[in-house]
Amino acid sequence: MNDRPLQVYFSPYSPFVRKVLVCAAELGIAIERLPCAAHPVTRDQAIVALNPLGKVPTLLNSDGEALYDSRVICEYLDATSANPHLFPIQSPARWQSLREQALADGLLEAAVLMRYEQVVRPEELRYQPWYEGQHAKVISSLDQFEAWVPDFGERVDIGTISVACALGYLDLRFPGEGWRSRENLAAWYASFSERPSMSGTRHPQA
Repeated sequence: MNDRPLQVYFSPYSPFVRKVLVCAAELGIAIERLPCAAHPVTRDQAIVALNPLGKVPTLLNSDGEALYDSRVICEYLDATSANPHLFPIQSPARWQSLREQALADGLLEAAVLMRYEQVVRPEELRYQPWYEGQHAKVISSLDQFEAWVPDFGERVDIGTISVACALGYLDLRFPGEGWRSRENLAAWYASFSERPSMSGTRHPQA
């Protein structure tokens, strides 16, 4: 294995990149951030050469091999760290955290599509029922998190990290969403977001 540093193509506004950076911080792993121009339409060919999807995050490991997407990268970081602990090995804790990650990622996918509909698609081509369908996914996911939050406790794993990054993205792109009406979820997030891994990876204000 080579000694080259880990590198990640990133956008400071990507919640999936943030999830990778939070995991790396929790594991004490340094990652060099490579600027890029990732875009859903005009793709950055430097990323496409490594990841046919042309999406961030795309990680270059110590051998120069490209890894993607965030789920794969986060598990790679945990598996190769000196103290892996973000992906529980034993069930049911493993399936619980993976299910939380899946729902958080699903919320983010819907929210990112909403964002693209607002700022990428020409106004005359926007389809409001489609936008509302994505928003309905966000709402039902938030309701589920509110039901699950008593099980979060003090856990710091791929499930709770994913949920926190999803909520942070809503604050960034949809500050009027009002998700903090779910009081238990809001209280949990207020505490979790004080972790150095979260405060050190906050999205810049757009």
